[in-house]
This record gives sequence, C-alpha cells and structure tokens, in this order.
Amino acid sequence: METGKPAGRHYGMDWLRIGAFQLLILYHVGMAFVPWAFSIKMTAPIGWTVVPMFLTNPWRLSLLFAVSGFASAALLERSPGLGAFVRSRFARLGIPLLFGVAVIVTPQPWVELVTQHGYAHGFGYFLLHDYYRPQQLDGVFMPTYMHLWFVVYLLVYTLVWGALLTLPKAWIAGVKRMAERVLAGPALLPFGIATFFLIHNFVSPGWADTHLLINDWSAHLDYFSAFLFGVLLRHSHAVRTNVARWWKVAGIAAILGWAYLAWAELSYPGDMRMSYALGLLYRVSRSTEAWGAIVALVGLAESHWNRDSKWRPMLAEAVFPFYIVHQTIILVVGYWLLSTATNGLERFLILVAATFLGCWAFYLIGRSIEPLRPLIGLKRRTVAKPVSGAALLV
Repeated sequence: METGKPAGRHYGMDWLRIGAFQLLILYHVGMAFVPWAFSIKMTAPIGWTVVPMFLTNPWRLSLLFAVSGFASAALLERSPGLGAFVRSRFARLGIPLLFGVAVIVTPQPWVELVTQHGYAHGFGYFLLHDYYRPQQLDGVFMPTYMHLWFVVYLLVYTLVWGALLTLPKAWIAGVKRMAERVLAGPALLPFGIATFFLIHNFVSPGWADTHLLINDWSAHLDYFSAFLFGVLLRHSHAVRTNVARWWKVAGIAAILGWAYLAWAELSYPGDMRMSYALGLLYRVSRSTEAWGAIVALVGLAESHWNRDSKWRPMLAEAVFPFYIVHQTIILVVGYWLLSTATNGLERFLILVAATFLGCWAFYLIGRSIEPLRPLIGLKRRTVAKPVSGAALLV
C-alpha cells in the first residue's frame, strides 16, 4: 500500500538541512555589517550589503522549520510511540537549550551591552553579578537564549504537533487530503505566495520577529505552518512530486522577487518612502521570493540531491552543534576585531573563517567527550548491535 513516505532516509532533505544551516551562519556574519539591528557591528552600516542578504532573508527561517518538520516526522516513524518521541525531543532539544543558556550564549549579551550600551564591567563581573539574575539591562533580557530562540520555538512546535496527533485519525487524514488538493496541484505556488503575503501584512505588518514566543504571532503562523509543511512532505508522495515538478518555475519566481527587492533597497535606502503601488509590489515580491525559494530548494532536494555520500552522516550530525555555538563565535571574534586595524572586508573574511573553524573544533571536540555529547545536541554512543538490511535504510 502506498504510504507517501520516502523509502528509507531522504538524503536530499539531509543535504538541504546541511546547506540551510551553513547559509544561516553566513547570514549571521553578514548581520554584523548591514544596517539592520544586531548585537555587534563591525563597521558603519554599509547600505548595499542588504542586497546579497535579501537572497536568503525572506525564506531562510521558514525553510529551516520546514526541514525540521520533515526530520521530526521521520524521527517519529522510527520511535516506538508518540510518548517516547516527545521524551526524546525534550532530551535532544531541551538539554542543549539549557546548556546553551547557562554557558554557550553568555558572552553574547555582554558583547552587546559593552559595544552598544556602554556597559563598563568585564565579562567576569557580568557573569557573577548580572547575567544569572533575572532582569533587563538596557533592554537586554538576562538570562537569555539569544539565537537559541529557534530551539525554543522548534521544541514548542514539536509539542503542539504531538498534541495534534492525538486527535482522531480520520480528522488528521481529512486535513492531509485537503492540503494535498491544494499543494499537489497547480495552486502550489499562488497559494503559498498568498499565504506568506497574508501572514506578514495582515496578522502583524512586516517581517520583524520578536523571538519572545508569547507575542510573536506572525512568526508562529509562518514557522509553524512551515513545520507542518515539512511533516506533510514526509508523508505525501503527491506533494513531493508536485514540488519537484514546479521547482524551476519557483526558482525563477524567487529570483525575480529578489531582483525587485534589490532594486527597491538601492533606490529607496534607509527611511525613504516609496509609493503605495511600489510598496505593495515590494511586499508581493518578498512573499514570492520566500515561497518560490522554498519550493525550488525542496524540489531540488527531491529530484536531484537524494543521494548519499561518505561525508553526509558527519555533516548532518554536525549541524546542530554548529548552530548552538556559531553566533557566540561571531560575537567574541567580532569584539576582538574591533580592537584591530582591519578594514571591513578583512573583518568579514576573518569572521567567516574563524566561525567555521570554531564550529568544527566545537563539534569534533564535543563529539569525542561522552559527557559533552548530549549537551551539544548529539546522541550518546551505544554499543552497536547486529541489524537487518531493512533497518540500515533508516
């Protein structure tokens, strides 16, 4: 019987997850140079840098939640039950989150306070007297999860999805059929573009997330919908096939959307206001790029990237440790660079190299020390047992 599930592991989605997180790291390095708010700035804001940033800005996080939904659905298939799955998610996400808040992210608010708010104390004083005391300093919450908000949201979405799975199976099957009627046909692109547009222009105008969980309504509609789309992809052959069918058209749409955003950002820099018609086209273009890029990349993963490599297991395992530590490296190295006689390009190149080298060191050292493995999001090592050929597929 056709279940709609990929046969075994979907390597294409693994490659997409690996690539998406590496792009996110580059994006966060770029945030230190653009006019947008970030915890540290390497130079005076450089206006044109928003153009390459908009290549990923509208869709990067939605894609991450989509591939996380796909991966979560695959993990649930291999779990003995829903309860065991939820417990494993708490451990794999919750333990690194707590470790991150307590240890990994601690330099980040200190760097932000020192460089942007004139905080006068050293890092040791900050830890002993300020960080672990619940408070706000110049709008910075402490203790804080900083970039690990993604893990908080993913854990919450996983729990909500788990609760939804306790509903009658007939209801769940009915919702799946409704989603397939829309996403497995020609409405795939216009429906997704319209959804992005409605979420970010009527629920909460704009694309600014608060990352505070309790009031981030447009983000939740966007990201939780993307998470559920990833779950659907895991279980629907029809939707995956349709996404693969439309990926070229979606890619062209995404490029055209980005081209208009780039023109608008260069033509109307800073706070310059554009006409209503141009502003409406800007919002439509952003939604078009967002959904078009997601469909194009998932389509590529389905049609061209679903093949294994000897490097894939290690790269896939390294993704979460990389994510946990990357922004701390960016801010710490960036803070040091501010005291050096380097120009903007040199700082960018040093930051990219230092961040990726630091991430690899964090992962390779952490994976070799058993007590550290669960703290950085890795499974504990187990004694290998003989398995059947079928089991090796997953």
